[in-house]
Amino acid sequence: MGRVSELIVPARFCGPPRSANGGWTSGALAALLRGVPAPPIEVTLRVPPPLDTPMPVTAAVTEESAGDVGRVVARHSGGTVAEARLAAEAEIEPVPPVSTDAARAAEASYAGLRHHPFPGCYVCGPERADGLRIFPGVVERSPARVAATWTPAPDTRDGTAGHTTTAIAWAALDCVGGWAGDLAERPMVLGRITAAVDALPEIGEEHVVLGEARGVEGRKVHTASTLYGADGRIVGRARHVWFTIDPADFS
Repeated sequence: MGRVSELIVPARFCGPPRSANGGWTSGALAALLRGVPAPPIEVTLRVPPPLDTPMPVTAAVTEESAGDVGRVVARHSGGTVAEARLAAEAEIEPVPPVSTDAARAAEASYAGLRHHPFPGCYVCGPERADGLRIFPGVVERSPARVAATWTPAPDTRDGTAGHTTTAIAWAALDCVGGWAGDLAERPMVLGRITAAVDALPEIGEEHVVLGEARGVEGRKVHTASTLYGADGRIVGRARHVWFTIDPADFS
């Protein structure tokens, strides 16, 4: 393995109060592996990613990467925080779309407005005026499917102009899966996300974000998400593995 760079998650990209949003962290690590468009990339989070902390990132060539870098690992305090690998073999079935009007109407039933384990989350926290403010509500109950609209805004701190960053695209695909898995009644954190982003979301374009529950296995909750553009094209899709937790351990 060789040193590539380092990964720092600014504090504003938190999920729980003391650790980073899993989707943003995963996307930032995935961006060091391969650009957009990209085949599916699988990111496994081993421990809660620290905030405002330099994490050395090392890279390795894998058999699947045909001589290119196929795996990157972020570490802190001698242990692995997150690992990203090319996962071209992964199949990510999209969540069926709904209309923009249906997604917008669903936001009124967003469970996080009544109870949220991490109300300061950058992606879905109602207390974050400067966050993505993706508030998915129920559009179907069996299987559970949630939806919201999202219009990316420019962020001069990230240098975004016409498009968002890869990290933001992955973040948008993150929490909606948790809410499909009933995050209000079943607090959990992201353990693994496998995502394929076909194009970075465009600033000012209204997107539809959907999440779907795909099974429970002990402490593991399986979900999926899809991000649609205004014209109905798939911008990105993901599948997730979550782990149920006690929110007090992350506060």
